[in-house]
Amino acid sequence: MTTRATTKDTQDPLLDPILFARGMAVIRIFFGIILFANGLAKLEPSLGRIDLGPYHANLITRDGARGILNFEVNERRIREGAPQGTQVPGLKPFVNDVVLANWGIFQWLVVLIELGAGGLLMLGLATRLGALVGLGQQLFLALVYVSSNRWLFEQPHEYVPLIVLAIVPAGRLWGLDARLVRDTPAFRRWPF
Repeated sequence: MTTRATTKDTQDPLLDPILFARGMAVIRIFFGIILFANGLAKLEPSLGRIDLGPYHANLITRDGARGILNFEVNERRIREGAPQGTQVPGLKPFVNDVVLANWGIFQWLVVLIELGAGGLLMLGLATRLGALVGLGQQLFLALVYVSSNRWLFEQPHEYVPLIVLAIVPAGRLWGLDARLVRDTPAFRRWPF
């Protein structure tokens, strides 16, 4: 006698794993491009200005990054009579006495972070590590902006996807992590 199984195994999945993996790969590559492009603009400032017909945009150069950091930490005033600069305890002395005072070093650290994390994400290589490195930079910027009266969602859309990419192995489709995991099963764990 043959019986037909009607278990959960024969039902269509609620989530197509291939479609999900493709979506994660697109987000991974997109965030990699964002980081990498900003890193390139810091290497070559002429890449920081984009003019394509009626479309005009910019990327942040090294001088631009220094200027933004100085303005947000020391000069921004959210309303008339409010104190200038960040109100986050300890941030102003750290940025002024460590980061800006040593900008000659920190500017290249920013370039390395953006090119490195961006490259890893685009290639899908050590994807979760690349996302974690990019996340560190974005969380620092979120701290800089926390008291600057920004649009509520301006910073979270920069770091929430990187949190997800640091957790989910998004480099296993359209990425080099797939080959590493396939060839060396020990690489099935984080950061691949």
